[in-house]
Amino acid sequence: MPHWLIQTGALGVFVVALLDSSIIPLPIPGSTDLLILLLVAHQANPWLLLLAAVSGSVIGGYLTWGAGKKGGEALLEKYVPARVLSPIKRWMKNGGIASIVIAALLPPPIPLLPFLLAAGALGMSRKKFVLSFAFARMARYGAVTWLAVRYGRPIIHRWEQYLAGWSDVVLWSFIALLAGGALFGFWKYRHEQNKSRTEENAAHASG
Repeated sequence: MPHWLIQTGALGVFVVALLDSSIIPLPIPGSTDLLILLLVAHQANPWLLLLAAVSGSVIGGYLTWGAGKKGGEALLEKYVPARVLSPIKRWMKNGGIASIVIAALLPPPIPLLPFLLAAGALGMSRKKFVLSFAFARMARYGAVTWLAVRYGRPIIHRWEQYLAGWSDVVLWSFIALLAGGALFGFWKYRHEQNKSRTEENAAHASG
């Protein structure tokens, strides 16, 4: 692993966790979990990584909740596929806190973004959302960090044993995908915002 990534590991985990819970999608599910595993296996401070992962994820989730609250159900329809929108609305209305906790605890491929947007769009209070989401993320990343401390080095040893010639290629590809996915997601988010403003201006002009 590059020395610079180890030295800035907690900051990297914070940024990846924030993006992973934000409205900007990451191309690799479970990116935060994988990064924690790699860094703990290379002797990074597990407590610092856990704090970075939870705080980054809660901030990203709060921003997504805020986007849902501001955009309402119209934003849900833009970002959530129609086939899952109805059940997510039903789950959030019948058991909002439980739905957030379960979605934040379970690993991929369980989608997180639709639940975070729905929590804001359907009126879950800020206090309930932050407390339930923070609790679930603490439990999730706490378990990942424990697994990394307990089994991280043997996993990395196996990795290096069987994929020694490809380690750098895989790692840099992972970093490139994260950066590319974040840039594309940001572009898409800005494009949707500009499109919404154009539609609003057109509506005002015709009115």
